[in-house]
Amino acid sequence: MKKELVIVIDFGGQYNQLIARRVRDHHVYAEIKSFETPLEEIKAAGYKGIIFTGGPNSVYDMTSPHYDKAILDLGIPVLGICYGCQLLAQVLGGQVTPAQEDSAREYGKTVTWYDRSCPIFQGLPEKSVSWMSHGDYMARVPAGFRLTAHSAAAHVAIADEVRRFYGVQFHPEVSHTEYGTRMLHNFLYEVCGARGTWSMADYKNTAIGQIREQVGQGRVLLALSGGVDSSVCAALLAEAIGDQLTCVFVDHGLMRLNEGNEVEAAFAKWSMNFVRVDAEERFLTKLAGESDPERKRKIIGEEFIRVFEEEAKKIGAVDYLAQGTIYPDVI
Repeated sequence: MKKELVIVIDFGGQYNQLIARRVRDHHVYAEIKSFETPLEEIKAAGYKGIIFTGGPNSVYDMTSPHYDKAILDLGIPVLGICYGCQLLAQVLGGQVTPAQEDSAREYGKTVTWYDRSCPIFQGLPEKSVSWMSHGDYMARVPAGFRLTAHSAAAHVAIADEVRRFYGVQFHPEVSHTEYGTRMLHNFLYEVCGARGTWSMADYKNTAIGQIREQVGQGRVLLALSGGVDSSVCAALLAEAIGDQLTCVFVDHGLMRLNEGNEVEAAFAKWSMNFVRVDAEERFLTKLAGESDPERKRKIIGEEFIRVFEEEAKKIGAVDYLAQGTIYPDVI
């Protein structure tokens, strides 16, 4: 069965990862892609739905993130959230303007009234709480849209049921929106026609199978920082290929108390070759006297690579640094 996919187009919002997670909670796989992703790539992927995320910008500022209007001609349902809602309205001929009164600027838990005839609000109470975070408002909605929710200050949701375009000024992905989970469920199942065929267990098994096929009888060298990205990668590799994996854990001494020991203990159950490098003094020496956060980040990243390369030489892994299969850490 073909995997159901939803694309979450990132316009710089703080909740983008959370949106994808909420979609996956409904057994539909979500991929986060930049607003710079080519339209042809989106067309070819066969997405069942598109979600425009929030963001810190104003859509009427043409230096803000935008997307090719042609994406709305693909026949794929769209849900715009906050900035994404305003972007949907703006590109289709509506008007978004700065709030002129304090009452039109909304932040935090806000009592909201929903039009329950709208598909994404089906099954909800007429009135509930949603989480707002906006200083702009939709002064005019595009042709073909109707208003489907409002607060005491402003209209906060729009819908074009014919083209299956929906927009909400609030954030259904956060727990503060009391019925946000149901709204996303309605979009995925009632609007996009999803069947909920995806699960994390399926994803894990698929990933493990792909790793085994790609690696074969080869060996893999992994740089492990102890962060989420590299740790998940290490766990999948260990499950897939066992002692064909050499894992170099660069302990830079910048984690929480005893966290380095916890990282090492977490991987003890696998038969991988686990190498821990105590590099705390080296990193602290490099960082001494530096106060700029961005410069610190670059120093840590550069030093991490240097330590990893040096350790690879010590353990005789230079050859597959150059020619083998490498799953590098994301610095």
